[in-house]
Formats: sequence, structure tokens, C-alpha cells
Amino acid sequence: MHKSHKNIFKKILILALSVAFMILITGCGLPKPGENGVVIVYNWGEYIDPDVLVMFEEETGIKVIYDEFETNETMYPKIAAGAANYDVVCPSDYMINKMIDNGLLAEIDYDNIPNAKANIGSQYWEMSEDFDPGNKYSIPYCWGTVGILYNKTMVDEPITKWAQLWDEKYEDEILMQDSVRDAFMVVEKLYGYSLNTVDPDKLQTVKNTLIEQKPLVQAYVIDQVRDKMIGGEAAIGVIYSGEAIYTQYENPDLEYVIPEEGTNVWIDSWVILENAPNKENAEKFIDFMCRADIALLNFEYITYSTPNDAAKELIEDEEIKNSPIAFPDLSQYQNLEAYKYLGEDGDLLYNELWKEVKSY
Repeated sequence: MHKSHKNIFKKILILALSVAFMILITGCGLPKPGENGVVIVYNWGEYIDPDVLVMFEEETGIKVIYDEFETNETMYPKIAAGAANYDVVCPSDYMINKMIDNGLLAEIDYDNIPNAKANIGSQYWEMSEDFDPGNKYSIPYCWGTVGILYNKTMVDEPITKWAQLWDEKYEDEILMQDSVRDAFMVVEKLYGYSLNTVDPDKLQTVKNTLIEQKPLVQAYVIDQVRDKMIGGEAAIGVIYSGEAIYTQYENPDLEYVIPEEGTNVWIDSWVILENAPNKENAEKFIDFMCRADIALLNFEYITYSTPNDAAKELIEDEEIKNSPIAFPDLSQYQNLEAYKYLGEDGDLLYNELWKEVKSY
């Protein structure tokens, strides 16, 4: 669910790949395919090491056409409408659940993706069962938690609870996620609700509590949480664990915590679309991404936790390998949950209440 950073030259490469994709789908002069065809990938922004894409092309002769999305909610309508002929997509857990229910995904042929079962840890397959029973449609790519990042020089005490995001002394110093599920999750855990509740009364309470908080919130943002916290522009921010690792590299005054009330544990996974035009190349692409050395390169670039146990063993920095942010012992925390698909009625209810929060 999630994004990263890094140097400008690699960003330019990603931009060039995205431009090539737009040329492809609009028909304004098709790009020359690789000697073994193409694979069309739709992934989160800045969620892969561009060098890995080049390595894949060089090793396989398959050209990568690459496009990016910012949220699951902006990705899904494009896929559902068949607006572009993607092969490989990287949705989050609950969205995979929705895509399965709506017949958008092809079953995985693991015989053609041997690195997946060989290298990805058993606990991540077990976690994936919550949204993909039998692991028929998805292969874990990254995982993590949602927590609080705070600047130790800008707060009066350690931040350990979601409840502290309603403390008036932090007025205009709080950053919230501009995401309906993540914003609602904060309040749901605050009150001890499930983050998958569709109880209208509980969700009205969640909405009202978010509205009560709004005078204290500097902004609802996504990528900007990372940049604002690094720059000392806010004291507290709701953030994904992978982003927290990077921010601490840039600003040692920042601390990440999984709140006492509990939080979301998420997985983003590779899937192949049912109507993928290049299914064989899609399998080769995912198998390449599951290779230990490639998964390590991606982890080092995007700093989001890898479920690839073979890659983790290759991490040379012991501090990172044993990081409680990158690889937390989840048994030490209470009330952790994965997002699930809420159904059409549930989605509609959340989105209607979210509009009220944002427009207040």
C-alpha cells in the first residue's frame, strides 16, 4: 500500500517507462517489443527498484511496460473497466479479496513461479489466507504495519497511543492518511472496534470522531507524511512502516511506534489479471521478483519489509535485519488485523462517510 523515495535519475527512468505505457495503450505508435515480447505491470508509485526492471529486460529479453497508481481505490476502477491491458498488478490484501470476488484474477500456476514457494516465508502465506483462501491468486510482495511517526524533539512525551492524536496541545502538528480505510482504522482501533466493521452506528461514531479531530489536523496526505516529518514540518504523522524506516535514515529524531490500541497489518501482493494478454511473461516477471537477490535489491531500495525469507538472510546490516520496524515480532502486539473486502454496500457506506469527513 505504499510508496518510497530515492534518487532523481531512477525516478526519471520510471517516468520514461510510464510514458512508454501511455503510448502503448493510446496506440500513438507502439513501442518496439523485446525479443521475447512484453509484460505490462501496474504497481504503486516508487514501489520497485528501477534497476531491477532493467535487469529483468536484459536477462529475459522481455520488455517491461510500467505504469503506477497511488491508491487501491484509484487502481480498481481502471482494472474493472478494462481500460488498459495490464498483465501484473500489485494490490493490497482487501482489494485482492474484491478482485477475486469479481472474477478479475487468474489462478496462479506455481509450477511456473518456483521462486515463490521456495523463498517466501510460511507465515506470509498464512496471513494471505485471510483474503486469498488457498493462496490461489496472489503472491506476497511487501508487508508491514500502519503506525505513528513522531518527532522526539517536538512532543512532550513518547507517543504510544492513537488517543494522543486528539490531544489539543498538538494542534496543527498532526498528519493523517488521506485514505478512507487507514483514517477510519485509527478511530476503529481507538474504540476497540474491528477495522472491518460495517455497523452503521459504529461508523457514524468513527466519522464524528474524525470530524472532532479535524481542527487539530494539519493535513490529510499520503506521500507528504514522509517529507513533512523529515523536514520537521509536523510533530506526529500516521505512516506506513516502510516509510518510517526511510524517514529515520533522513532524520534521527523520528520514532515509529505501533500504537497500544492495535493497528492494521497489511500485505501487498502480485496478481495476474484474468484477461492478461501476456500471461507467460507475467509468470516470468513474478518469479524474477521472488528471486532472493532481486527481492533484496527491492527491499534496500523501497525499505518496505520483504516476505522473502531467502532475501532477508542476505541482508548484511544486522541492525536492519533485526529491526523491530522492518521485521517486528507481531506476537508482542495486541489487536492486529488485516483489512478485508467489505462488500459493495460496505464500500459505499465508508465512502459516503469519508466524503462527509473531508467536506466538513
